[in-house]
Amino acid sequence: MRVCGVRVQGHDEMAMKLLFWELEQHLKSSSGASVVAIDNKIEQAMDLVKSHLMYAVREEVEVLKEQIKELIERNSQLEQENNLLKTLASPEQMAQFQAQVQTGSPPAPSTGATPVPGSTATLAQPTSHSSGPSA
Repeated sequence: MRVCGVRVQGHDEMAMKLLFWELEQHLKSSSGASVVAIDNKIEQAMDLVKSHLMYAVREEVEVLKEQIKELIERNSQLEQENNLLKTLASPEQMAQFQAQVQTGSPPAPSTGATPVPGSTATLAQPTSHSSGPSA
């Protein structure tokens, strides 16, 4: 039985079915004297639905908290990588990168640039790493 997008299983499913069946039977055969009993049944059903919704919301909050934690960690890693790449890049590469950022053009292909004396690597395309989540 589905109730507002929450899966009801086991004992609660049977209780919910019985409650609604009793409510339906009561509505079919009741006179004006049993309005209080109907109100009580409706309140019980609403409380059961509320408890299932709250459980589902709590589960979703936990999942989202975990995703936020993972994204914060990933962002921190990318910031560290970005800082490292900035320190290893030559001034010419940084100028080229800034020009690409301002114009929105894609990175230029590597043209066999010579390494700067004292550096151990040439970074031809420092823009190959994103600074945020891709999903």
